Amino acid sequence: MLVPTRLELAWVEGTLRIHWPDGRCQSLEHSRLRAACRCAACRSKPGGETQAATARVVGVEDMGYGIQIVFDDGHDRGIYPWAYLQTL
Repeated sequence: MLVPTRLELAWVEGTLRIHWPDGRCQSLEHSRLRAACRCAACRSKPGGETQAATARVVGVEDMGYGIQIVFDDGHDRGIYPWAYLQTL
């Protein structure tokens, strides 16, 4: 399992930067992360993309195998495994 060396929450840019051990820095927009949530509630709810367009990340919790992301719309159920984040 490839684990990042550092995470940066770039609030002004609206991105989460993930620094990987190979030196690569991945930058993911908050809206993209919100739209990519795979929790049961998001998968079953139509219109998730509309809500995701304005969502901002306000917190990140380390889960060992990935991260749990907290959004300003109150959503905090999605867990994003490291391997899944690499594919985004």
